[in-house]
Amino acid sequence: MSSSESPAPHDLGAPDLHPYSVSRRSSAMLTALFVAIVLSAGISFISLPYVVLQPGPITNTLGQLDGKPIIQIKGATAYPAKGALDFTTVRVIGGPGVRVNAFDLVVAGLRDDQEVFKREEIYPEASTREEIQQENAAEMVDSQEVASAIALRETGHVVPERVIVSQVPDGSPAKGALEAGDEFVSVAGTPTTDAAAVQAAVRAQKAGSSVAIVVKRKGVEKALSVPTRDNKGATIIGVLLGRDYTLPVDVTIAAGGVGGPSAGTMFTLAVYDVLTPGDLTAGKRIAGTGTMEPDESVGPIGGIRQKLHGARDGGADYFLAPADNCSEVVGHIPDGLTVVKIGNFDDALGAVRAIAAGKADALPRCTK
Repeated sequence: MSSSESPAPHDLGAPDLHPYSVSRRSSAMLTALFVAIVLSAGISFISLPYVVLQPGPITNTLGQLDGKPIIQIKGATAYPAKGALDFTTVRVIGGPGVRVNAFDLVVAGLRDDQEVFKREEIYPEASTREEIQQENAAEMVDSQEVASAIALRETGHVVPERVIVSQVPDGSPAKGALEAGDEFVSVAGTPTTDAAAVQAAVRAQKAGSSVAIVVKRKGVEKALSVPTRDNKGATIIGVLLGRDYTLPVDVTIAAGGVGGPSAGTMFTLAVYDVLTPGDLTAGKRIAGTGTMEPDESVGPIGGIRQKLHGARDGGADYFLAPADNCSEVVGHIPDGLTVVKIGNFDDALGAVRAIAAGKADALPRCTK
């Protein structure tokens, strides 16, 4: 208690109150306590170069947001789905434009559901808050498109795919030849129907030479000679590849203000559930995380510990975790949450069906 909080003599009309009699030892202890309080208050205003990861809220992809279904289908029959397929989130304290103080770090160090990282481990150096938000928004859009394409293919629809140039960084050997938005037609005479084909055809070339690439630019085919270079023993042209799907069914996923790619697996399951008759979850509450890659593999994500706790706090009983995150899962599973290891979409779909059938005990778990 500081002196300003101590009751003054005769305060509030109390009769016959006298000043405290304090020994020299007690006075020293009170002085040390006062200094500690002042220092702690000062430290709380010092911005530190760390970020704290905390559990974020969960959202049922089979539910509604602002009164509208999160998954909306046009051009195909949509089936009502019960139960919950929750995507999980992480709340990040710190980073561009957000301050972290000593108290935040102390609290995080005392809790299993929070972690502290150096700022540069989470965010690129010199990045701004706006740049981070834009990148996260773009990743969310891409994850939704991949999820929709895979779910449609799994339900029997044909989904054509185009490989495009998404970015030509400064310093790239392809700078001046390829442009963002170019659609690959062939590389060195080999038709390119997917990103793997583009990469394989480029890597088959001698580094430092030029490779013949045909692209479609604004609807017109162009034959180009694109320089290559060596990158750790592999021949590259130095562009970022993207995928553009022609969806035969209009799928809209309304995720609110959440960004990033880690909800991809749960989006894919949800779209599949809405496109197929019956109740995939049998009313069970299943949460999960993981990117959904175009080859239908489930990719690892950050913040798995926070997502486990967020899922349990939100009422989920089961959690689908990427196999590549298992080392971070072991030892950090909240009481009452059953965690299932998945490596691809078939694993995820099989896990949901087993949980719905009451056979979760036979599913693979994270052991290391």
